[in-house]
Amino acid sequence: MTAPLHDQRRGPSGARLPDTQQGMRRRNLSRVMHAVASHGPLSRAAVASRIGLTRAAVSTLVDELIRSGLLDELGPERPGRVGRPGSALAVSATGPVGIGAEVGVDHLAVCAVDLRGEIRARAERRSANRGRSPAPVLEDLSALVRQVCVEAQRQGLTPEGLAVAVPGLVARDTRTVVRAPNLGWHDVDLSRLLPGDLPLTVDNEANFGALAELWLGEESPEDFLHVSAEIGIGAALVVDGRLLRGTRGFAGELGHVPVHPDGPACPCGGRGCLEQYAGEEAVLRAAGLRVGGLGGSGGACGGGDGRGDRGESGSRGSGDPSELGEERGEVLAERAAAGDDTVRRALSDAGTALGIALTGAVNLVDPRAIVLGGALSRLAPWLLPALERELSERTAGRACGVTVSRFGSDGPLLGAAHSVTRAVLDDPAGLGVGVGVGEATSTDGAHAPQRT
Repeated sequence: MTAPLHDQRRGPSGARLPDTQQGMRRRNLSRVMHAVASHGPLSRAAVASRIGLTRAAVSTLVDELIRSGLLDELGPERPGRVGRPGSALAVSATGPVGIGAEVGVDHLAVCAVDLRGEIRARAERRSANRGRSPAPVLEDLSALVRQVCVEAQRQGLTPEGLAVAVPGLVARDTRTVVRAPNLGWHDVDLSRLLPGDLPLTVDNEANFGALAELWLGEESPEDFLHVSAEIGIGAALVVDGRLLRGTRGFAGELGHVPVHPDGPACPCGGRGCLEQYAGEEAVLRAAGLRVGGLGGSGGACGGGDGRGDRGESGSRGSGDPSELGEERGEVLAERAAAGDDTVRRALSDAGTALGIALTGAVNLVDPRAIVLGGALSRLAPWLLPALERELSERTAGRACGVTVSRFGSDGPLLGAAHSVTRAVLDDPAGLGVGVGVGEATSTDGAHAPQRT
């Protein structure tokens, strides 16, 4: 794991911890956890040196974290160091895990991530969710959540919270999807439709994708604009290492920025939105490929490397282009790589539209970098030339750099799961007793996720 960016004076909800003896203790427990999670295994002396506390103070904090099951002692450090060898400390391989879930237009996904940042279980299912009532979609998602939780518990892990990424507007500090045009959802309170066993957080998929980039990316800047796309296009702005959410929590709706005001109608009610020129379905249409084949189901849950298996139902992109399923982004990439001029032209036009929309955002907020995630990461080689040209020609001053996320379409799912584990690292003293699916729950209210 890369070094996490966190505010030592704030708890997982972002609220400032009190400047009292108890608040100081909670902050120091967090500092110890972050040091070991980022740089471990470490001795007590090494932890003390990193965070600027005395060895005695660190030893007391470490003992508490070991009793809580958050840290493990691995025994004496390897020889070769001067002085008496210390006992190496590492984040526990058992204990809390964060459960991340994603609702996509054509898929559902769930994973469990431990405090070391490793994926311990994962399950996915293809599902044509557009136009479906929220209840059956979330019933299917709940089944995957239970599957992943059971697999995690078999490994001695305890699900500590559930975070769900959705492709739509989520009202700030709530679990209500106000509007998800590509799903056809309006004012859906997910807490009423998901199991109440775990503390629940709901957020826009682009926000979680940006958090994955912030927390897990290599040398990620503290100021960047993260852009992701599947069917729709979303964005999230990170400023000084924190998400800029906006008053209502709706910041980042890049896909509904008008590129051509008199252009085609958009499901959001506007016209000429960026999604109508650079969304996956728009690019498929421009490339002469008809969208279809969404549907079928399948799933798997895996431990170990956490990759799991995708269901095999639905069509492969290498077949009839009129029967494109979940692999449609891969089809575009394969055909562009093979030299298909129509596909390359469609992607170049999409890059131009993206560049026009991003120019406004760059001129307004002046980010250090733009990061392309989701389906855009697969298609970057053919999008970037036109996109960067627009930025160069339209940006006031020198255009910011554009990079490609290494997480691809997994960004929102990973960001969701890590948001739960980060809450534990940020305030280990607020850790609940841990829950199993269907078991009684207990919490002291210190978690950022809300219990249903």
